[in-house]
Amino acid sequence: MTDEMVLRAQRFINTTYGNGATLGISELEENGRTGWPVMYALTRALQYEMGITALSNNFGPGTLSALQEKYGKLDETTIPSAIFCRIIQSALYCKGYDGGDIDGTYNSRVRAAVAELNQNMGVSSTYPGSSLWPKVVKGLFNMDAYVTVNNGSDAIRSVQQWLNGRYILRKDYYAIPCDGHHSRDVAKSMLLAVQYELGMADGVANGVFGPGTRAGLKDHTLSTGSSGVWVRLFSAAMVLNARPVSFSGSFTSALSDSVRAFQTFMKLRATGQADFPTWASLLVSYGDQTREGEACDGVTKITPARARALKAAGYKYVGRYLYNPSTTSLPEKEIQPGELATIKEYGLRCFPIYQTWARSVDYYSVAQGSADCLNAAFKAEEHGFKPGSRIYFAVDYDAVDHEVTSHILPYFRSVKEEMNRLGSPYRIGVYGPRNACSRISEEGYADASFVSNMSSGFSGNLGYPMPANWAFDQIVTKVIGSGDGRIEIDNNIASGRDTGQGDFHPPSPERLDIGFDLDLWATLLNEVDAYMESIGKPGGTGRIYTREECLETIMSHDAAITSASRRYRMRKALIQTSAFWEFCHYSLKDMVEDAGVVLYHTGVIPDWGKDLTGVSRLVDSSTGIAKISGRTGILSRNNSIRSGLLEGRILDPTSDGDRWAMWQKMNQDNVFNLSTVPHLHVWAADGKAGDHAETPIRRPALDYGESEIFEVLRRYQGFGDKAVEHAQLRMPLYAIFEKYNRIVRES
Repeated sequence: MTDEMVLRAQRFINTTYGNGATLGISELEENGRTGWPVMYALTRALQYEMGITALSNNFGPGTLSALQEKYGKLDETTIPSAIFCRIIQSALYCKGYDGGDIDGTYNSRVRAAVAELNQNMGVSSTYPGSSLWPKVVKGLFNMDAYVTVNNGSDAIRSVQQWLNGRYILRKDYYAIPCDGHHSRDVAKSMLLAVQYELGMADGVANGVFGPGTRAGLKDHTLSTGSSGVWVRLFSAAMVLNARPVSFSGSFTSALSDSVRAFQTFMKLRATGQADFPTWASLLVSYGDQTREGEACDGVTKITPARARALKAAGYKYVGRYLYNPSTTSLPEKEIQPGELATIKEYGLRCFPIYQTWARSVDYYSVAQGSADCLNAAFKAEEHGFKPGSRIYFAVDYDAVDHEVTSHILPYFRSVKEEMNRLGSPYRIGVYGPRNACSRISEEGYADASFVSNMSSGFSGNLGYPMPANWAFDQIVTKVIGSGDGRIEIDNNIASGRDTGQGDFHPPSPERLDIGFDLDLWATLLNEVDAYMESIGKPGGTGRIYTREECLETIMSHDAAITSASRRYRMRKALIQTSAFWEFCHYSLKDMVEDAGVVLYHTGVIPDWGKDLTGVSRLVDSSTGIAKISGRTGILSRNNSIRSGLLEGRILDPTSDGDRWAMWQKMNQDNVFNLSTVPHLHVWAADGKAGDHAETPIRRPALDYGESEIFEVLRRYQGFGDKAVEHAQLRMPLYAIFEKYNRIVRES
């Protein structure tokens, strides 16, 4: 939106300073919009008029000192020239204040605007009247707001104004924004305020949470009944951490209750007092680094000796990496052979982390998210993590907010979408700064956060509260143990939201299947089609899809099938054969039955079935790619849930509501349908409880023999002569799929 007075300010700069040449800048775009280009130009113009020769965009110590030495303060008695005054007037307009007519006169309108600026900044008691003091001028020549913007908090603005008013005369304290938003500058100012109240002199107080600050805070425990400036500072810290308290100088019972809630949330001792650990957690992201954590993460293999050391030090949960693309750097970063067995043996639990590089914004893209999800899921399956484990995908750099919007969120959306395409074998967590964790989680792309709070200087940590769904709080690097048990770890506080995994699939001597090589598509299609043609299948009339269309559909879901095969340690060919065979045989009769199921449960024939003849009410049907009924889907998935292979709620196969809900998923969600095939195979091997009873056999495995393959393929179809006949016909089809899968996995 164009502001006429900002436009006039831009024209003033261009016409007065040779279209920017005098100031060492390009000509300003005259668009009537405030932004850094015009603020930088005004800063340079101010420096130029004061005789500073080395012009800079930065309103630094030199500019501030020159103002102090030359004028002390700026008003109608000290403004050196009309041009100088026009610079001030232009800056006022760019900040949203009435600067008069930009006519070089420090008139009543300018004086009123300056008084309002001082009031909004919170310094009117220190700087009464309508004069501009140097630190206020410095605040005028930047983009900070001194009124609430973008739904800013009035409580936070009160804290900001109070800090400015109380400390503006200290040498190293500069006016912070009063916009109602916590930020890096506000966080540093809070630390300076604490140091000033501890008695630190100018030049000693530095806004760093160092030994002197820590020692001083340990002498300032507050509790119900306390009052004064220390309570002001503590309640301010609570407000800035988004806790529901009043900014006050009195430590009330209500404040104590809120403190206790914060302490519980942060896993601190819930005393209701402002003790040192609570002060620390409010003022810096890592908090009290002497806290003993129950979780850790690291890049070193957990050996028996190290496991004993971790256990002795009170650790329960260990974060380890699924993958390391380098064979030389950090050689033990990726989980090592036998390591998970050691973790389990010593009663520890492991949470997996996925990170390759991930240390700059250009790493993150939609394509990278998809690739990382596939690799993370496959590596998790390879290492033995069971379904439902949560993988933490890393944002291991200081991602500023606009980068979270432009790159990080699309990356995590892609991770989520790819995981859904895989059949959701694993849950998704995020490792990173507070802001990135919170925003990714709020979008629903992650359900737990591993927070890199050790990086206290990250802009994504400074000024942001702890994510609501935090699972691990990384606070310090330390070394524990000695000798063979010595290990360097990052010490993490655990919230209990994620307890990692304590049981894993054992390593397999057989290679797991991997993704299909599209270069083999044409020959696979020719071989499959020729075989099906030779046996006359599917044969007959009324088929919906060609064999090529059926194979294309199956192979288009190769990632989900690959993931399921790796997850349940069975050959892809077992899933591909059953699904392809059934899909080839999907017919008009099946469509009529599907329409009948919709009619039964809704009372209405669906639009796609209105032209079909013979539609009648039917409680259930075999539907979707792999032709799975609601009842069969329930029975097979119930079996896997009871076996611990699958997370979910046990459903009732006799309930119309449960069958309808399951049928709809089978009918409408191809990934869900295909991801159920392995559960049918497991259920069949287990004896098909709830259906036609079978003698239990060994569950599908990577080393399944021909007789076992035949038996499971037969049980998928049912029982009797026809099922046996079709299983015999499917064995060569299985061999074709397995041939191409073997080519890829052994290449």
